[in-house]
Amino acid sequence: MTDVLRRGRASLAFSFFAQGVAFALLVTRIPAIQDRYGISDALLPVFLAAVPILAGAGSVTTEHLVRRIRPSRLLRWSQPVVLLALVGVGAGDRLAGLGVALAVFGLAVGALDASMNMLGVSLQRTYGRSIMLSFHAVYSLGGIVGASLAWAGAHWHLALWVSYLPVVAVLLPAALVGSRWYVDGVAEPAAEQAAGQGGGLVFKLLLPLCLVMTFAYIGDSTVSNWSAKYLKDVLGSSEQLATVPYNVYMVTTLVGRSIGDFGVRRFGAAAVVRLGALVAAAGFAVVSVAPDAWLGMLGFTLLGLGLCVLVPQTFAAAGRLFPGASDAAIARLNIFNYVGFLVGSPLVGALGDAWSYRGAMLVPMVLVLVTLVYARSFAAQPDRYGGGHERPRTADVGRGSNGL
Repeated sequence: MTDVLRRGRASLAFSFFAQGVAFALLVTRIPAIQDRYGISDALLPVFLAAVPILAGAGSVTTEHLVRRIRPSRLLRWSQPVVLLALVGVGAGDRLAGLGVALAVFGLAVGALDASMNMLGVSLQRTYGRSIMLSFHAVYSLGGIVGASLAWAGAHWHLALWVSYLPVVAVLLPAALVGSRWYVDGVAEPAAEQAAGQGGGLVFKLLLPLCLVMTFAYIGDSTVSNWSAKYLKDVLGSSEQLATVPYNVYMVTTLVGRSIGDFGVRRFGAAAVVRLGALVAAAGFAVVSVAPDAWLGMLGFTLLGLGLCVLVPQTFAAAGRLFPGASDAAIARLNIFNYVGFLVGSPLVGALGDAWSYRGAMLVPMVLVLVTLVYARSFAAQPDRYGGGHERPRTADVGRGSNGL
């Protein structure tokens, strides 16, 4: 591989890391944000729902923008906006200011998520082997670092802006410097011609992956929003122990994604996705029947190992299905990231209140198992070279976003 590609991969990995840190700093300090702005419990869900809704709008906008602007440029400028909006969330003192900061954060994060994965898919195609899971592993590492920094801020009773500003002061200039080496892919002529088919046909082919993305994020949001409450209220753990499952989940997603690319190269993406769905379903089953907190944590550990492979491989599969229109496919697919996030938490909460939280855990279990029906969509697509994988196109990618 050329130095251009190595630098492109490293700089994109840092972008994933920075995004993981920023998102974790936001979501893990929601109670502090609520206290700072005096947001009532009734109004808080409105603010929380606004971010993924606007992120979906940002992803839709990105689908149209990439027809004229390279994904690397969108990523270069959307990441600083996300980081500055994070500081805005911590530095304001009025609800209107918070609303503006969260709106900017949501719109920018939609563009950021979409453009990051566009570049990741194009780099994977150029490398000719699976590397997408490694980018998402770095995102998980960023999430762990961000959550740890948030814990330190809460432990020392630091003001939000004091917690956020030093992190942004480090990440923002580093991201801007690294953005000089982003690498954009180049579509093949035959693929571009295939991309001219009707949009309805494209979405019909993309729909199975959209469903898998939604189900994966329903599972992920279940862990993010309900693991602590489930361990404390259902399994009778202490409040301190109830904070452990999410950290365990993040660590296991990091481990699973770190080794996942090797599994894809050895056994194929479809086999890895099937195994991930089965392990995640087993995790939900263990959580549902666990008699105590320790077995419950075992279930959340299995969830991390299973769910972690689904999202990166869904983006990669979209790139294989539409090699000439992968940017548009990924932007559209990314919307269902936020759909799953929006649906998951209220769904489990409503079922838990109306039925039982043990029973509610079976619903995401069934949805994850539905992924098995669509696993064939993850198989390598035959290309015009007659093989089952994309041919490396190192010669086609001779420059980064700064003209390298």
